[in-house]
Amino acid sequence: MSKTLVIAEKPSVAQDIVRALTPVAGKFDKHEDHFENERYVVTSAVGHLVEIQAPEEFDVKRGKWSFAHLPVIPPYFDLKPVDKTKSRLNAVVKQAKRKDVTELVNACDAGREGELIFRLIEQYAGGAKGTLSKPVRRLWLQSMTPQAIRDGFANLRSDAQMRGLADAARSRSEADWLVGINGTRAMTAFNSQGGGFFLTTVGRVQTPTLSLVVEREEKIRKFVVRDYWEVHAGFAAEAGLYLGKWFDPQFKKSDDPEARADRLWSHADAQAIADAVRGKPATVTEEAKPTTQASPLLFDLTSLQREANGRFGFSAKTTLALAQSLYERHKALTYPRTDSRALPEDYLPVAKNTFGMLATSGMRHLAPFAQQALDEGYVRPSKRIFDNSKVSDHFAIIPTTQAPSGLSEAEQKLYDLVVRRFLAVFFPSAEYLVTTRISRVAEHAFRTDGKVLVRPGWLAIYGKEAASETEGGKDGEKGQPLVAVRPGERPLAESAEAKGLKTKPPARYSEATLLGAMESAGKQVEDEELRSAMQEKGLGTPATRAAIIEGLLTEKYMLREGRELIPTAKAFQLMTLLRGLGVHELSRAELTGEWEYKLAQMERGELPRDTFMQQIQAMTEKIVRKAKEYDRDSIPGDYATLASPCPNCGGVVKENYRRYACTGPGGNGEGCGFSFTKSPAGRTFETAEAESLLRERRIGPLEGFRSKAGWPFTAEVAIVRDEEAGNYKLEFDFGDDAAAGEGGGEVVDFSDQESLGACPVCGAPVYEHGSNYVCSRAVPTAQQPTPSCTFKSGKIILQQPVERAQMHKLLATGKTDLLDKFVSLRTRRPFKAFLAWDAAAGKVNFEFEQRDSKYPPRKAAGGAAVASKTGAASAGRTGAAAKKAAKPAAKKTAAAKAPRKPSTAAGKTPSAALAAVIGAEPIARTEAMKKTWDYIKAHNLQDPQDKRSINADDKLRAVFGKDRVGMFELAGILGKHLG
Repeated sequence: MSKTLVIAEKPSVAQDIVRALTPVAGKFDKHEDHFENERYVVTSAVGHLVEIQAPEEFDVKRGKWSFAHLPVIPPYFDLKPVDKTKSRLNAVVKQAKRKDVTELVNACDAGREGELIFRLIEQYAGGAKGTLSKPVRRLWLQSMTPQAIRDGFANLRSDAQMRGLADAARSRSEADWLVGINGTRAMTAFNSQGGGFFLTTVGRVQTPTLSLVVEREEKIRKFVVRDYWEVHAGFAAEAGLYLGKWFDPQFKKSDDPEARADRLWSHADAQAIADAVRGKPATVTEEAKPTTQASPLLFDLTSLQREANGRFGFSAKTTLALAQSLYERHKALTYPRTDSRALPEDYLPVAKNTFGMLATSGMRHLAPFAQQALDEGYVRPSKRIFDNSKVSDHFAIIPTTQAPSGLSEAEQKLYDLVVRRFLAVFFPSAEYLVTTRISRVAEHAFRTDGKVLVRPGWLAIYGKEAASETEGGKDGEKGQPLVAVRPGERPLAESAEAKGLKTKPPARYSEATLLGAMESAGKQVEDEELRSAMQEKGLGTPATRAAIIEGLLTEKYMLREGRELIPTAKAFQLMTLLRGLGVHELSRAELTGEWEYKLAQMERGELPRDTFMQQIQAMTEKIVRKAKEYDRDSIPGDYATLASPCPNCGGVVKENYRRYACTGPGGNGEGCGFSFTKSPAGRTFETAEAESLLRERRIGPLEGFRSKAGWPFTAEVAIVRDEEAGNYKLEFDFGDDAAAGEGGGEVVDFSDQESLGACPVCGAPVYEHGSNYVCSRAVPTAQQPTPSCTFKSGKIILQQPVERAQMHKLLATGKTDLLDKFVSLRTRRPFKAFLAWDAAAGKVNFEFEQRDSKYPPRKAAGGAAVASKTGAASAGRTGAAAKKAAKPAAKKTAAAKAPRKPSTAAGKTPSAALAAVIGAEPIARTEAMKKTWDYIKAHNLQDPQDKRSINADDKLRAVFGKDRVGMFELAGILGKHLG
């Protein structure tokens, strides 16, 4: 009997599909990698299992990154399995190739990426033919409830219907590869012309996004603060006092962006107005009119991410993960990766059912509003809410008819946000009475605005949170009802003063505002509905924007400081390069927004794939050509002049594209030859860091450097005298233990030191050594020439000095006192933490002090309260306080739930080759490393001429795959043999 193979994107979705189909298709048998009954085989990927790559004959390896090998534009793309998920890919392909499987159903997430995941798996399974030649249909799910899944199977889409989306998915993937690979290699080749390897990553979407942040920072830096004055007066009417602000009724917008109708640029003018009106009667005219304010539209992903960032400080990545969990795991929200803010026109019955669920839910603060909407008939057709023309592949994010339970604190916050918005959009508009009063004294006019909430409408759902709305805004000038002025009355200007103020630069981007800018490709559009109309020309898609922002943070192009995103020196250097080369496609956001618009056209079948890819290839060739043909010595840009003088001749040190260099006493000459690179070992100095280095001749320790082999390292940087060259030069300073830290230094003698305590890894004594506290077995000593332990902890960690007494306490008790001078690398803000030994991670980690949560403890499944997390070390909380807090809950549930059996797996299982060396028992990686070293030493396999090299015998040759390895390769090799 023929069967249909259903391929989901994640295992949890496969399980949901099986549960939904069982009542209508019969019971499924569970196998290792799939479920099966008489009609269906259901399996899943785990995200992307296959990725594109250039065919071997067209690829260019890193060692050959030069202009001679660029651009790389292969005539077609090969596929390669993602290393981490090869076994899952093989399992899916095995099911797809079964002879009794005659049809495939793509049940991956409903969107561009879900389409791509399935298409690449199907192509890979087809082998040389590129296809399995089996019919394909598409399951398109907006909701994960069982009924929605069954409805989806009843309305499967044809392969032809999905062709446009499939083309757009492939084109996006290939375009990102072409621009990313060629752009990155071209810019890296350009920046590496002076020697070394200066990796410079660019991307089709990430770099134009970065340009938005850099351009904003440039405006802030160039902003010239100006003084201005406002004139505020207090008017005494018979009914009481009211305030007014002077304004110019004849004001018209000009070229001055800072000009306003109520601003005066002269203190004398402002004071003259105040003096002229003080104590004089005013003639009053007044206009009052009712206005309404509709609720905001339903959420799409970007607006949800913006709201959650502004309200809770959630990053875009966090919001997406929470929304995905609420959709996939809890079935509480509809599909989150959407760019639509409307619902289908036939969705009114579902909306009413959802209101019914909310009215009877345990959400006591919102259930009455849901019941009120049902009782008063608010849930009715509205083009603002139900509009097929505004629904793309997915509709807006709303709650499902399934009431959630067991939500985390963060999930509850986000769910609450979506529910409130869903309720609010059906409620009546808020109604205000807005009054504008003009008080004229002589020839001067003063304006007073009053805004009184007459009927709250949807604002009632938000209660106190809507205070800024009901009180007329943040400035507090519009909130209070105005005291009455009777006709003909002339209130006296009892007080008048000129207030001195300063203009402010534009605000830095937060994730919320950057997401909005990406949505409109940098065009500042405040109107929500107009911005929605422009979003097709935005940067990225709602589903990818969070990852783009995170990628820029990971590559150290930006830093988070509180909620602000601040571009680094590395970002400015990249934008200077792109502008100097004339690569406008990557340095101007609106141009790349056009490419995104064309992908959307392709999804609708309005643009051929070949046309788009030809344009991308032309763009790629242009980027490479601009970099290759640039023939000037430096890139033009806005460069800094350092305040500290040249250490060699006292001349002026100026920044250029690649270096900080002496330009002579007047700052315009050749200088004495002193200079230092802006980006040693791939880490770019901030201007303030370069200034500090030049002034102090030393800075650090700094993190973020990379060796030529690509390994990260931390070091101080110093400017030292080079007697041979007769000048100063920049060099790294690794401290006294540099050679020992590399595993091949001189023998260390600890005989004149007192031990600080026992090593938590192996029990040997711990001593001071250079800039670290180290185990005596972690460095070469006379007693043990070859290190066998890994324990090492810095004397300075994130700028916090760790005194001997604190290390002694850590070794004795497992934890230091609370230390308060750590400085975050990410936010550059100080924080407090304990240092604690983390046995699970095998290193010293942070542990944060426990604070009382403002939220009540959430209920566990058994009804016991679970203590909320208040801090985490880099590998998880290890504090005794957390364990202590958990004990009462454990006692309560002990009777109801039997204790878990201890895990039988002590670690990872060695491969057959590695088992021949260290045994076949499951083992932790650190222990495997130790046993391998014991074997190497026992068989004298270290090269006597070069202790860093290991000569393989027959057993180790099977592990290494070659006759000889370096000691630093060992950890990576063993990792591949531990399954």
